[in-house]
Amino acid sequence: MLLDNLSLFLRIVEKGGLSVAGREAGLSAATVSERLASLEAYYGATLLTRTTRAISLTEEGKALVDGARRLLAEAEELESRVRHGVDVISGPIRISAPEDIGRRLLLPIIDTFLDEHPAVTIDLNLTDGNLDLVGQGIDFAIRHGLLADSSMRARSLGENRRIVCAAPSYLQENGTPEHPDDLAQHDCIIMRFGQNLDREWPFVIDGAMRKVAVRGRRVVNDGGVVRDWCRQGRGIALKSIRDVDADLASGTLVELLADFAAGSTALQIVYPPSAVQPRRVRMLIDRIAKALSTVHIAKP
Repeated sequence: MLLDNLSLFLRIVEKGGLSVAGREAGLSAATVSERLASLEAYYGATLLTRTTRAISLTEEGKALVDGARRLLAEAEELESRVRHGVDVISGPIRISAPEDIGRRLLLPIIDTFLDEHPAVTIDLNLTDGNLDLVGQGIDFAIRHGLLADSSMRARSLGENRRIVCAAPSYLQENGTPEHPDDLAQHDCIIMRFGQNLDREWPFVIDGAMRKVAVRGRRVVNDGGVVRDWCRQGRGIALKSIRDVDADLASGTLVELLADFAAGSTALQIVYPPSAVQPRRVRMLIDRIAKALSTVHIAKP
């Protein structure tokens, strides 16, 4: 019963409320409250602070979230070994990944993995924003840039050069910028990250890194849409080369301002600092790391 209550507690945290967690688990609100109270009595601590609009974790609740995930992962792996044998893996995997990388590079890996392991399910959240992995119960995420949260762990997938690019049709109609400052006269496609707009693009100019302000009529929070608009000749974009390498190879897009290298960002797999991950999660992380670390990234 303790494991069941821990699982319900995690569901409450992930869903942000007792009633939502109860509906998903097929339990009444009264039953959820009773089981939460039972868990708090067992540990002798208040785990959640509840108001009419939201819930928040106490310090004891935060500690239990991490511990519960480890305990449940260990119990699930033990049951899988006893019931199905060590060679059979089963259960859900929750992943977050950027739009373009998710669609172009991750989906084929996931499809192959699911074909090989019919008892595994995948819940994939494609977003260019950073989700709360612990709060939303996500096993791991693929992210650009340096690790912002020091409590997370990361596995490097190598560098991910960023380039400025445009379609030949755009350049034929509007001309080709020869210097980063020329971008002020062009229609650039702006990426939104949450509340922040990527309106300043980095370049190495006269040996120093400088950010150049850009403007544009199109703003979107989906990297896939940025790529589509760019391919259609709607404007100039700043993209990860992993997102547009095939377009560059085919001539659908052309790299611009290569002499002013726009810099690179780290690409990595990020996951909560649990001591134990289910075997299925470890296997998929290893598969993705091997595949994405060996993707050939052209250098300027």
